[in-house]
Amino acid sequence: MLLVVTIMILVEYFTFYDLSESTLFGISVACALTPQMLPLIINTSLAKGALAMAMERCIVKSLSAIRDMGSMDILCIDKTGTLTMNRAIMVNHLDSWGAPREKVLHFAFLNSYFKSDQKYPLDDAILAFVYTNGYRFQPSKWRKTDEIPFDFMRRRVSVILETESNPEVRNIQPFYRFIITKGALEDVLKVCSYVENVDMGEITAVSAEHHHRILNVVEELRNEGLRIIGVAIKNLQQTKISKQNMENEDDVESDMVFLGVIAFFDPPKDSAKEALWRLAEKGVKAKVLTGDSLSLAIKICKEVGIRTTHVTTGPELEQLNQEAFHEKVKKATVLARLTPSQKLRVVQSLQSVGNHVVGFLGDGINDSLALDAANVGISVDSAASVAKDLADIILLEKDLNVLVAGVEQGRLTFGNTMKYIKLSVIANLGSVISLFIVTLALRFEPLTPIQLLVQNFLYSVGQIAIPWDRMEEDYVKIPQKWSVKSLPMFILWNGPVCTLCDVATLLFVWFYYSSGGKLDESFFRSAYFIQGLLMQTLIFHLIRTEKIPFIMEIASWPVLASTVVISAIGIAIPFSIIGHFMGFTDLPLSYFGFLVVLFVGYFTVGQIVKRVYIMVYKKWL
Repeated sequence: MLLVVTIMILVEYFTFYDLSESTLFGISVACALTPQMLPLIINTSLAKGALAMAMERCIVKSLSAIRDMGSMDILCIDKTGTLTMNRAIMVNHLDSWGAPREKVLHFAFLNSYFKSDQKYPLDDAILAFVYTNGYRFQPSKWRKTDEIPFDFMRRRVSVILETESNPEVRNIQPFYRFIITKGALEDVLKVCSYVENVDMGEITAVSAEHHHRILNVVEELRNEGLRIIGVAIKNLQQTKISKQNMENEDDVESDMVFLGVIAFFDPPKDSAKEALWRLAEKGVKAKVLTGDSLSLAIKICKEVGIRTTHVTTGPELEQLNQEAFHEKVKKATVLARLTPSQKLRVVQSLQSVGNHVVGFLGDGINDSLALDAANVGISVDSAASVAKDLADIILLEKDLNVLVAGVEQGRLTFGNTMKYIKLSVIANLGSVISLFIVTLALRFEPLTPIQLLVQNFLYSVGQIAIPWDRMEEDYVKIPQKWSVKSLPMFILWNGPVCTLCDVATLLFVWFYYSSGGKLDESFFRSAYFIQGLLMQTLIFHLIRTEKIPFIMEIASWPVLASTVVISAIGIAIPFSIIGHFMGFTDLPLSYFGFLVVLFVGYFTVGQIVKRVYIMVYKKWL
């Protein structure tokens, strides 16, 4: 910009030897070349998109997230509540042999009842099952003395209870003080050294056979689409637990007795399969990142149409080197048993190695790291506070169909922004070259500073309608990413066509309206003003579509109305009192006949250049 303005000032100065006039003209050129409407176009487009998404019950916290959604090509989603109803329903309580056992339910209930940290849907499901089925476990007989809260590394929660009597516990040695642990099955089994043998009525050490049998029982349940948690207890009657012991969970949660499992059902959403298909149709690949077991995740994903050819787990990823990790993440569509830090690594891997624009949909504390790192963080209104704070977009309904609308709005916003940017750069290049040529050829300013600024003002006002334009269906079907690499070639291919029209105007006016080789300055400026304004206004219709404008593709009515109004004002100004005050004069009807021929020729040549450009670079906008 600075270089162009400097050149224009020097050309003016060495032509007219008037520094003040040359400087004023150069500043006017700078104002004309500056895309003043770009911030307005972008923010209006984003605000319009945010309003449209609000109508879909989606709150946009960061307007830039709409633009990023248009570029998003991978959506990482948590299984719970996104692919499923997030309505955990407890369906069974089984011992290690797979038989229903009330004791398993009893201790799971006590754990959920007394835990003081956040109550999760699984806790609510256990409590609801007990209350609705008439169990009388009398929690008033128990008193909590301590607790080890849930965290996403241990994936379990423990409470320490005391009771004066223990009539319900008949199959193990009575005790008055004990720890009850429940959580992810694999992590509960880690701290169990014993298992209750129901048939023999005694506690035995966990053998490889026991372990294998438990996993077989659980695998059958997971293959049915059930979510499983384990329940274990430990007699603390003879154990002294100090404050220092409690700070070391491994000392307390050890040598426990495995009682059994609780099974839950969370049905898949009917809308999930359709939404995922619509996202895939628009070039957005879905990856499931969950802390649940792999078999359960695979079961749910198959039901909603997510391919499960390539799957992996958090423990598997931990064993891989950096290169193998990136390759595994790239291929996998289902990643299960992930910790919060592993979800973060997966998102960062997709961003850095694959150069993907990644969206992440999550609602839990364990999703906060990934939400913060993703290009588009998406959460729900019922999510944990930290998840909502870090998210860019909040869904009032946990429905993937809302995201489809968001992707469409993002690409519409991106496309309309690119229309304005590419329109501005080629129009500006054409204007600079034309001003340079005309100034040297005529030895006078083609437009005075005030005329140039008025022309630019009218042109800029006409572009306000761009955010209300529509995009072609083919454009919104694929992710759109910003790249400045395409701009130089786009300018070089299309800018000179604009310059040719300006030069054609100069030659036509010179040969048909000059007198004795002299051209009236007011006449030329009037002709150049109208031609330049109409060119900049009409060129948008050529830029906005790959198809033939006005024949195969027509702009939205706000854009058409803007084109007509601005063109009419521009044509009327030279004939008005205001125009005469600005130094314009009336033009003959023959000149407007020339403009019709000129613009037909321009659109013809421009369309040919467009088709060749698309053949070479495979893309237009």
